Parts: sequence; C-alpha cells; structure tokens
Amino acid sequence: MRDRLILLPGWGMGPAPLQPLVAALHGLDERLQVQIQPLPEPGTSELADWLEALDASIPADCWLGGWSLGGMLAAELAAQRGEHCCGLITLASNPCFVARAEWPNAMPAQTFDAFLAGCSLDLKTTLRRFSLLCAQGAADDPRALSKLLAASAPTVSPAALLHGLELLAQLDIRNALHAFSGPQLHLYAGADALVPIEAAADVLALLPDVEVGLIEEASHAFPLEDPHELAAAIQAFLHESPDD
Repeated sequence: MRDRLILLPGWGMGPAPLQPLVAALHGLDERLQVQIQPLPEPGTSELADWLEALDASIPADCWLGGWSLGGMLAAELAAQRGEHCCGLITLASNPCFVARAEWPNAMPAQTFDAFLAGCSLDLKTTLRRFSLLCAQGAADDPRALSKLLAASAPTVSPAALLHGLELLAQLDIRNALHAFSGPQLHLYAGADALVPIEAAADVLALLPDVEVGLIEEASHAFPLEDPHELAAAIQAFLHESPDD
C-alpha cells in the first residue's frame, strides 16, 4: 500500500485541521490515498494500549504520519511494525514533548504541569488557550487561526483528553526513531510556540540519515495554516523514497 498514507491528528484537535493538507496532497497526486485516523480512546495513558488500538484500526504496509502527538504515536507504531510500514512522516512532533535533562529543547515540565492542572480544573478554558498556542507565530492572523481550531475541535471526554496529556508527558520516541529503518521525514514550523525550533536540529543530530525540514514563519498549526507547502514537501519525499 505504498499509495496510502494514514495521518494521526494532534491532541485535542481532531481530524479537521488536517483536512486541508489531505486536499492539497490529493491535488498533487490523485493516486495517493490519504486517510485521517482519529486518535483512540483506550481508557488509559499506557502507550501499549494506544498502540494496540491504533494497530487494530490501521491497515498494514502503508505510510504512517501524524501531527504533534499523532506523529509521536505514528513513530512508535512504525517501529513496532518495522518492514510492514512503508515510511514515517511527522509534523511538529518533538521526540520528547516535555523537556528532560537529556532533551532540553522541549516544553518546560513546570509549564506542562500547569497546563495539565488547568485541564483538570477548567477544560474549556484550557482548550481555548491551547488553540491560541497552536496558532501563535502564524504569519497571517493567528487569532483567526486559533478560532478556527477551537471551532473545529471534536467533542472528546475530559478523561480521554487527560489520558492523552498524561501520555504526551511520558512519551520519548527517540528509541522508536532509531529502531525504524524505513524512510523518515520530520517537518517543523519556524515559529512554533509549543515545539522549539531547536528540536529540528536536535532530530537531525540524533538521526543524520533522515530528512528534516523547516517551514519558516509558520505556527504549530501549520497543517491548517500552510497545507500546500507541507503537501509539496511530503509529495517530494514520497516520490524520492525507494520503491516508489
């Protein structure tokens, strides 16, 4: 299924922000089948449970990709599937979303803990703040972009959102990226307020043989903000990969 790409969305945002990217990819190559797979709700924050749910719902032998948390999960599933994954594409996915001693270019733990506490106390306000952070740094009208994100967010149970945040806090996909030997493309946004721009160079240092790209003057929400530039980068990568 080298002509099929499965995309996983980011935390709390649902499939809608990825739809413009899907349309842009289809416009470049009508043969490419692109499907957005919603994040599962396994009822826990255990990575194994999330991967089990994803593995059961996503066909084998396709390309895996995702935005932010979705890209991190795609990387873990790619490593698990090995040769039964055609390749991996991540969008604004930091190998460690929360900073740690050996991976400092990420969200400070104190900031994340405050966000997690806010999600427990006032979910609606926290999601609105999250959409503002996703759009911060957008080249054109970030407030309008944040409103679009907030309006398209799906209805998800508070427990499922908390489980997703708890998973995000503990995820470290560096071993998965090393373990997966297939083609990899990691794209980052130059003005991302959630994933420091330095993470792109860190990933390239970690994996010198993979492709790492930067969309300058773009926010964390660049799949919605700049779908055509992202689609062009993904299309070029897919066609340059072996056995295309």
